[in-house]
Amino acid sequence: MRISVNINNEYKEWEIEPGDILLDVLRREGYKGVKKGCGQGECGACAVLLNGRSVNSCMVLAADVDGMDIITIEGIGTPDNPDILQKTMVEEGAVQCGFCTPGMIISSKYMFSRIANPDEETIKKYLDGNYCRCTGYVKIIKAVKKVANKKKG
Repeated sequence: MRISVNINNEYKEWEIEPGDILLDVLRREGYKGVKKGCGQGECGACAVLLNGRSVNSCMVLAADVDGMDIITIEGIGTPDNPDILQKTMVEEGAVQCGFCTPGMIISSKYMFSRIANPDEETIKKYLDGNYCRCTGYVKIIKAVKKVANKKKG
């Protein structure tokens, strides 16, 4: 079957099988920033924005996204022009192996689209479901708080 999506502000058409999972299709189509972690919606490594909402792409059938907007980490910033979240994560040492970072940034972008000035508890709530094995969460939360403070001022 054929689906069409607006991914990272580009119109694409993909040939898929009815049972294909969105995560697998995204990776097959070259969006390698979407990581394959647990495959059960628990770790957040495969998070994307789907019509503006953060979802674990391992839990979504590709057929269900026909006509929708998808933003992956590749659509957030570039190495030459990183998003403020990406830049601040690096500055604060919140990136170690980098496996969880795309999901953390996607979840944070979703939070900022809903709440302009989140407090620490809100940040923790929105990052819940994103598993980090390397840095722990102290530096990640610090980086997101720093971005929130920059947005205030």
